[in-house]
Amino acid sequence: MHQDHPNPNLEAVSLSANPRLPLLVLLFSLALLPLPLSPWPTLPVALFSLFLLLQTYSLRLEFCPDTLVVWRGGQELRRFPYSDWQAWRLFAPWLPGLLYFREVKSIHFLPILFDPQQLRAQLELRVGALETGKP
Repeated sequence: MHQDHPNPNLEAVSLSANPRLPLLVLLFSLALLPLPLSPWPTLPVALFSLFLLLQTYSLRLEFCPDTLVVWRGGQELRRFPYSDWQAWRLFAPWLPGLLYFREVKSIHFLPILFDPQQLRAQLELRVGALETGKP
């Protein structure tokens, strides 16, 4: 559950990469081949799937005791302190889909490029009380 004071006993956890989303987008691009104007509808979708695949293996989410940290390789991109979170939700994690979370100052959507069960478990552990639209 979300706490006003982070639990210092929680260890940092990095999520495993999961290529399901880029592979599903790639399969979708191949399904577009029979359409008129082929291969033009297929090319942008296939390129997007390759971009997502690259992101899958270059980005990493780390759940620290008081902050979600986004890494690219060994470089920290951004920190999201749990104390600033107002809500979160997973949209269609079985596809996989998107992670939505709202902070005090902004809204974020991240494609689920990680193991969706690990993602849900960490979100529930660290900010569970803020989940919106529970199924």
